[in-house]
Amino acid sequence: MTETHPDSISPTLTQALIPTCALIGLLSLSVFLFGEDSSYGANQIALIITAFIAIAIGMKNGIRWHEIEAALYQGINLALGAVLILLAVGSLIGSWILSGTVPAMIYYGLKLMDPTWFYASSCVVCALVALSIGSSWTVAGTIGIGLIGVAGGLGLSMEITAGAIISGAYFGDKLSPLSDTTNLAPASVGVGLFEHIRHLLWTTVPAVLIALVAFIIIGLNDDVATDNQQIETLLQQLESHFSISPILLLPLLVVMALAWKRVPAFPSIIIGAITGSLFALIFQREVIVEFVGDSTLAPMLVLIKGVWIVLFDGFKADTGNSVLDNLLSRGGMSSMLNTIWLIISAMVFGAAMEKGGFLKRLIQGALALAHSSTSLIIITLFTCIGANIVTADQYISIILPGRMYKLEYARRGLAAINLSRALEDSGTVTSPLIPWNTCGAYMAGTLGVATIAYLPYCIFNLVTPLIAMTYALLNFQIVPMTDNGSSTLAHEGLA
Repeated sequence: MTETHPDSISPTLTQALIPTCALIGLLSLSVFLFGEDSSYGANQIALIITAFIAIAIGMKNGIRWHEIEAALYQGINLALGAVLILLAVGSLIGSWILSGTVPAMIYYGLKLMDPTWFYASSCVVCALVALSIGSSWTVAGTIGIGLIGVAGGLGLSMEITAGAIISGAYFGDKLSPLSDTTNLAPASVGVGLFEHIRHLLWTTVPAVLIALVAFIIIGLNDDVATDNQQIETLLQQLESHFSISPILLLPLLVVMALAWKRVPAFPSIIIGAITGSLFALIFQREVIVEFVGDSTLAPMLVLIKGVWIVLFDGFKADTGNSVLDNLLSRGGMSSMLNTIWLIISAMVFGAAMEKGGFLKRLIQGALALAHSSTSLIIITLFTCIGANIVTADQYISIILPGRMYKLEYARRGLAAINLSRALEDSGTVTSPLIPWNTCGAYMAGTLGVATIAYLPYCIFNLVTPLIAMTYALLNFQIVPMTDNGSSTLAHEGLA
């Protein structure tokens, strides 16, 4: 039985738009009906329904079911790395709460952080760490968890804090030579890494400065009155329920060191979870005994059971303080299952769209609208955002447009670094703004704040594409190609 070659599939533009518009309509209805809870099942149903619309059109065009099924399995397989990381992060959060690592981060954060500058400080801290380790996911899954806890203790907005964390994390990730996306974007279009990073500075630095100014203004105008008595009460309760010590921050340093050494995320986070479990057994035995509440077991078995529970089902705090209980009742692999459901549903839709040839057709349709260099760059930005929405994968949103537009940039006399920068200015930074994208699902699941709730405060991520679009309209920092095919920037010795 012969296979249908992807290049032989030629859906019409109308056919490509049907599942895309259906997805937009159903997701809009989902948000309208369910609000921030739309990611807890409603979005998944919308994605599956529209996936089958795409499948039906694809089968009408001659694609056999077994080919579509294989494509769906392949699409889901692409998300398995993110699934493993999410499960590991769930265990890490639970073990770090039980070990006292998260309580210690909250404790020292409450003592050191000024509410007025908290949002801006959170952004800066996350930016510096992400720049040094090249991973926005690791930053959110470690420092981000602590900052969310500090925000809750200070009575500050969790949504704004999440936006500040993500803004800083993606700034650092975008410029770090250790970042996978920062390496992927130039590699996909044939540009040198450091040439790419230097060209990124023109859009990235103004964007983060705007974000910092915005977070400072928000902090100065925030009418949250710091209740020193409440903070003191939280500090006392943390001390009474956990053994608090600077040594409990060691699991955080272990994960940071592993990330710095370029150890992959999954084993790094698993090691972090194991380290947290060991610290819980050493420093928080009374907490474990109280948490398990089973006096029939031998003491050692009680400790093992407690650690086992938090790894798969998270920690449930019972301090008598509702604020503290909400901050510390989190984690476990089970807490990530809804997020994984969302990712799998999104990957099924993306795979159906790609196998049906709809993605390629949409990009071809967009390319037909590019009548000038300015419009080509702007269409690239929108294509990457659209790919993030349709494929739910950050990497596809970089690779696919990069591959499709590379020759067109050369034909228009534009250096490839313009394309690599556009890929990052849209594909990389908008991925956490989409609830069903792997990045958006990860950030929501890890920080405990719905994507739609933190989205307005991801100022860096929102401003960066706008700056890139403005540069294109003004023809500012748009590098032409030289006669030998290299960029003017490189030719002048500035790259």
